[in-house]
Amino acid sequence: MLTAKGKYGLKALVHLSGLEPGETTQAADIADANNIPKKFLDAILGDLRNAGIIHSKKGPGGGYMLAKAPSQVKVGQVIRTLDGPLAPIACASRSNYQPCRDCKDVKTCVIRLSMMRVRDATSEILDRLTLADMAATGDGRNVALMYHI
Repeated sequence: MLTAKGKYGLKALVHLSGLEPGETTQAADIADANNIPKKFLDAILGDLRNAGIIHSKKGPGGGYMLAKAPSQVKVGQVIRTLDGPLAPIACASRSNYQPCRDCKDVKTCVIRLSMMRVRDATSEILDRLTLADMAATGDGRNVALMYHI
């Protein structure tokens, strides 16, 4: 499940994707427009900046902007940055694998093998979906986002 941090981060990034290239906006404006607590948003924006997804500019005319075009920012990367691995259980994770204490054989565990399929399907969708796709969906444009699992 997407956490509030992940959801707010995506909302903020979609907001930034609506700016003209090189244009910045203040965190307070993002928070107000998207009903996000400002303090929480500040922490999220810091994480996104540290990951290279956004840039910040200080001083007059400063604020936040995307580091890349919205069509180049994959939702999977954003969620992994803010919420961690996409796997529903730790033993199915590629980046943060942890064995289960109750598992007798990790290679044949049906739960792990099934959850790896869930992880792969989720990753397939989120690693193709971009901020531009999300923004287009929200503004009423007819965008075909058909995925088969």
